[in-house]
Amino acid sequence: MSVNLAPTVYYNKPALAGLFDTHCHMDLPELAQNQQQHWQNAQKEGVTALLIPAVDQAAWQPLLALNALHPNWHIALGIHPWWAKKHELSAVYCLDELLAKNPCRISAVGEIGLDFALDESSFAMQRVFFQEQLALAKKYNKPVILHHRKSQNDLLQILKNQKFSAGGILHAFSGSAEQAKAFVDLGFKLGIGGTITYDRAAKTKSVVQELPLTAFVLETDAPSMPLRGFQGQINTPAMVRYVFDAFCALRPEAKDLIKQQLWQNSVQVLGLD
Repeated sequence: MSVNLAPTVYYNKPALAGLFDTHCHMDLPELAQNQQQHWQNAQKEGVTALLIPAVDQAAWQPLLALNALHPNWHIALGIHPWWAKKHELSAVYCLDELLAKNPCRISAVGEIGLDFALDESSFAMQRVFFQEQLALAKKYNKPVILHHRKSQNDLLQILKNQKFSAGGILHAFSGSAEQAKAFVDLGFKLGIGGTITYDRAAKTKSVVQELPLTAFVLETDAPSMPLRGFQGQINTPAMVRYVFDAFCALRPEAKDLIKQQLWQNSVQVLGLD
């Protein structure tokens, strides 16, 4: 698929306030085959905007094309740590070029990060790709969408070492209140998904109750991470409404206030406000 890489002259304004799924992979095969139906179902549940992060270089131009068709499907371009080993470092130069030519269409750099649950042989390459992509995000003042597994402390250290100040979203947050506050202090929002529908997620639920409402955004990670009661099914952006209900059950504020604040958190951290 070819995409016009000329600089854009328009700015993607966010939709009317509603639910914002800040992490879903609408371009992956499980969702792509019925993309429009999934979007219609999501809209029926009050979803008015999405953020679709890339996982590898092959997704970048198709995502730019999707964004051109659906202005409220915001995109992040990057190389996920799971795919780092299959890429050459030259891919980062291509990302640099895309960010330069499409500054208003690319909302964030991501999904990037460190995954130390993978084989140790991948750690060095993961670090290289993360640091190089973080440097690009800093160059273009773009937020980042962070993937983490067994790596939050390392991510924090690299963010501090590179003096990264554009913030972003810590995807699929799971950790202590102390770790959560450390990322929030660096300008990050915590991505809260279907994990909080499970009884085992006591630590994450505790953080949702403890930190201010301004610290959070909602996500599904569709087609992955099905909610409790929907195990074995493909997750979709429509399910963010159930994430929202579970989130509201943990907070003292009125639902309308929570919805408005989560929306504002989402558009603010992605530079859409």
